[in-house]
Amino acid sequence: MADPVSHAAESAHHGFDLLPIVVLLAAAVIAVPVFRRIGLGSVLGYLAAGLAIGPFGLGFFDDPQAIIHVAELGVVLFLFIIGLEMQPSRLWAMRGEIFGIGLAQVALAMFALVWVGILLGYPPEASFVAGTGFVLTSTAIVMQMLEERGQMGLPKGRRIVAILLLEDLAIVPLLALVAFLAPGGQEATLADRLQGVAIGLAAIVVLVLAGRYLLNPMFRLLARFGAREVMTAAALLVVLGAAVLMQAGGLSMAMGAFLAGVLLSESSFRHQLEADVEPFRGLLLGLFFLGVGMALDLNVIAANWVVIAISVPAFIILKMLVIYGVARLFKADRAESLERAVLMAQGGEFAFVLYAAATQFGILEPEWNANLAAIIILSMVLTPLMILLHDRLRPKASVNMDGVEDVTGAGGLRGNVLLIGFGRVGQIVGQPLLARGHSISAIDNDTEMIQAAASFGFKVWYGDGARLDILHAAGAGSADLVVVATDKAETTTRIVEMLKHEFPLVPVLARAFDRGHAIELIAKGADYQIRETYESAVAMGREAVLRLGATEEEADELIADARARDRDRLALQSVDGIYAGRDLLLGNRDMPATGH
Repeated sequence: MADPVSHAAESAHHGFDLLPIVVLLAAAVIAVPVFRRIGLGSVLGYLAAGLAIGPFGLGFFDDPQAIIHVAELGVVLFLFIIGLEMQPSRLWAMRGEIFGIGLAQVALAMFALVWVGILLGYPPEASFVAGTGFVLTSTAIVMQMLEERGQMGLPKGRRIVAILLLEDLAIVPLLALVAFLAPGGQEATLADRLQGVAIGLAAIVVLVLAGRYLLNPMFRLLARFGAREVMTAAALLVVLGAAVLMQAGGLSMAMGAFLAGVLLSESSFRHQLEADVEPFRGLLLGLFFLGVGMALDLNVIAANWVVIAISVPAFIILKMLVIYGVARLFKADRAESLERAVLMAQGGEFAFVLYAAATQFGILEPEWNANLAAIIILSMVLTPLMILLHDRLRPKASVNMDGVEDVTGAGGLRGNVLLIGFGRVGQIVGQPLLARGHSISAIDNDTEMIQAAASFGFKVWYGDGARLDILHAAGAGSADLVVVATDKAETTTRIVEMLKHEFPLVPVLARAFDRGHAIELIAKGADYQIRETYESAVAMGREAVLRLGATEEEADELIADARARDRDRLALQSVDGIYAGRDLLLGNRDMPATGH
């Protein structure tokens, strides 16, 4: 805090001091929604909030490093959750990407970034450590960005995760190399180095054996006899215990948590563990970004602005060039290569560990360490801005229009039914209409789907149904009926609203995403709406009661009753909100947990 003595006195007099926690939570609650609202992302919001409440802002805190050390647990928990998604078979399948792309990127980036320090006149050993630290990408920032962009499960996201895993592994030999480069470090014997490697391997073996033979029995026992909070405590114990074990073996805590996650990835408790750890992960990861923002030392930047102003863009540009080149070498397309280069252009949290060790061994002077920390933090701060710029400036994906006709060039469609959206719902809706002889004008904005539909004998026109000029060109005004079957809820709502405003006499049938969306469509004037999973769920419920002994007549009666209650409840909800008509739902809260 800005005045630790006075706060210590206050704490002694009034009990535990909650002000720091309140300030941290308030900063996050205010900054993150604002930054996400204006399109800058949550990471930049946390960083800006940290700078605002830190030593160079409002001065609520003067020791951001203490917060960072605690909040690094957020990175650890994040890697545990990633590990839960990585079954050993998947990890083995990624071995080529981890030791191929990852190793190539780390080696080439190390070679390229060393020259920044040398050209600025620093000793080769210090330049090597400085460049190598910048090679280690921020796992926290990249993982958060991948999650926000919905790319974690995509192939290109998995490739980035593979590279990050290799970088986590690289911290071990790099720390050993720092000890070797230190004055007198060459005197360390081969036996000392082999002992360090053996300790690290032993820690991994112990963790693997514990994961295989102890963790599942432990969770089964706790699930049988323990309360929910004990399961949560056990999940945290596993994560933090694995992290401590790896740290004791000279490896990174994040790697230990990741391995623990992998070992539990095929456990029946995987989803429970993920749900227990997730709230802590999110909170601590946000705290980590807040700490990084606080740690940005403006005095150091002001005193060494020339070196920092040269080093930040030099490191970022060189690293981006290496990442892009390696990505292209391993057959990634230009768009993926550029996106990966922008996402991974910054230095990471492990650089602080490497620089601290190098300072302790006398390779870096304290002032150089402060400069490098400022360079790393500035690169972290710049990353969300670079991503934003990349997304704004990247060329729009070209659309293959081979065999596709634009509705605006058709001279006005004349089908008596306009079908907007020809996906899995629209195709089925069209069948009885065509069987009865109705003419359908179908439009969609997915060219691949349109081309595929043509091979099955369908004529679908290219057009965005959310544009009023397209609706006019598609013949909405002269149609007897419009069916809106698009697969995005907000798009469907916008189309229904435009249709009822511009063509109020034309009946509109709409596909709803869920119950809340159905209520919204009713409010916009849709003449008929249906949730996309409703009829399949009703059919499955009917089959379920039949298989449990009901007659056909009983099943039909049960389904009719369920439909009537659902219809009445939806009518009440349309007037009084989503919680209206709850008494029409049949619940199982008061039923026995076992038996028939």
